[in-house]
Amino acid sequence: MTPESPDPIVCLRGVSKTYASGFRALNNINLDIRRGEIFALLGPNGAGKTTLIGIVCGTVKATSGTVSADGHDTVRDYRAARASIGLVPQELHTDAFESVWATIKFSRGLFGKAPDAAYLEKVLRDLSLWDKRDSKIMTLSGGMKRRVLIAKALAHEPKILFLDEPSAGVDVELRHDMWRMVRELRAKGTTIILTTHYIEEAEDMADRIGVISKGELIVVEDKDVLMRKLGKKQLSLTLRHPMTSIPAELKDQALTLSEDGQTLVYTFDSQKEETGIAALLRLLSEHGIDFKDLRSSESSLEDIFVNLINQSKVESA
Repeated sequence: MTPESPDPIVCLRGVSKTYASGFRALNNINLDIRRGEIFALLGPNGAGKTTLIGIVCGTVKATSGTVSADGHDTVRDYRAARASIGLVPQELHTDAFESVWATIKFSRGLFGKAPDAAYLEKVLRDLSLWDKRDSKIMTLSGGMKRRVLIAKALAHEPKILFLDEPSAGVDVELRHDMWRMVRELRAKGTTIILTTHYIEEAEDMADRIGVISKGELIVVEDKDVLMRKLGKKQLSLTLRHPMTSIPAELKDQALTLSEDGQTLVYTFDSQKEETGIAALLRLLSEHGIDFKDLRSSESSLEDIFVNLINQSKVESA
């Protein structure tokens, strides 16, 4: 994958990771993440998403390769690099006996930031945590603990925010609060990198998409470009009279017939000047094939993701 950004805020070059067991979690990752973008990293379980995040954040040591965050090498200049990063991990690890306020105040100080009670209050209010500021974390619900993790990650005003499966097991209200905050942060220049199993969230939020499979980046692309290049549009025609098979004279058309014989589905590339729809409708009319309903649909990001992963499995088999 060839990096593109002239001034990336996160830069990975030749990053690989092989664990002591011999398992190769990442293989020669080259990736630039642009300043101020929302970058979604998609992949099935075990694909290497969390390992990649761990290497950038300094919690996992790469076997080979280099990583920089906001211009700082994450190994040689770890403290400066880590100070630019906020991480919301999957696991609910918090200081259970501390209060919410003490926890985020400590997090801010840990990265050398001067006290700023007004900023921390805003973070807690944005996450609906202000009325819980004096509560011990151990007394909070799982959803509230997730909010505390987000507040901790934001306490030192990082330029880069990693969200590792942030929606896993959270309620709808928190999800809405979180994505509203993400949009606000991006508007202020924060770079957001997220992994998610909720592909509709990536489709809604991301500027660019990276797909990782078996430790390799198989595609990195602007979301809109990816949807145009790999998305397919379909025209479904509900027939007046069911068919048992597609007539021979239509075999060269991109048609499939539903199992009940009631629907013809035509797949086409919407980016081409000629979609072929007009010619198809003429052919159907010429051969006396009548339809009573017509509707169009297009691939979702989930369809594209599933196809990419399946294709990757076939190629590596």
